[in-house]
This record gives sequence, C-alpha cells and structure tokens, in this order.
Amino acid sequence: MSDAPEFVWVFHGDGARHASGVFVGKGEALAWIEQHGLTGLLTKYPVGVGAYDDAVALGRFKPSRDHHGTPQHVAAFSPGHTEHVHVANGHVDDGR
Repeated sequence: MSDAPEFVWVFHGDGARHASGVFVGKGEALAWIEQHGLTGLLTKYPVGVGAYDDAVALGRFKPSRDHHGTPQHVAAFSPGHTEHVHVANGHVDDGR
C-alpha cells in the first residue's frame, strides 16, 4: 500500500504563471496562505491523474468540440468541478 495522498491542495497566486505551493491538507495550505498574506486560488487535485482525464472519467466534462483533448486544451484545462477556495490577503474570500 502506498503512502501517497489521494488528493493534494495546490495554490496558484493571482497573476502567477506557476503554482507556488502544494499541500496534503487544506488546513496546512490555508495556514501558509495566511502566514504570507496571499491572494489566489487553492484547488484540490487528485494525485496520479490529470485534471482533464479525471473530469472526463467522472463524467464531469464531455468532449464536444474538435479542440477538446488536444495537447493545448488538456494542458490548459481548468478543473472547475473540483473543490476550491478563493483567498484574498491571506483569508478565505467568501464574496462579502
């Protein structure tokens, strides 16, 4: 049996080209975000499968256009169906 987590939490700061943190737990991710006063998006990703393939396998995305499944589409695919948290200045942004 593997000790690898089933999911990880990935933080992507506003305007950043790359993710800046990967965490096993949501709580530890939010603590790090708060410590640094960050703004961006914290998203839960499955380990061992790409976001596009996961969405298709779970029936949450159905390829319906010619460009769906192309390298460019898969590389830029946003897993909108996954759990995510918007944060602003280190705190959960609940839209108020």
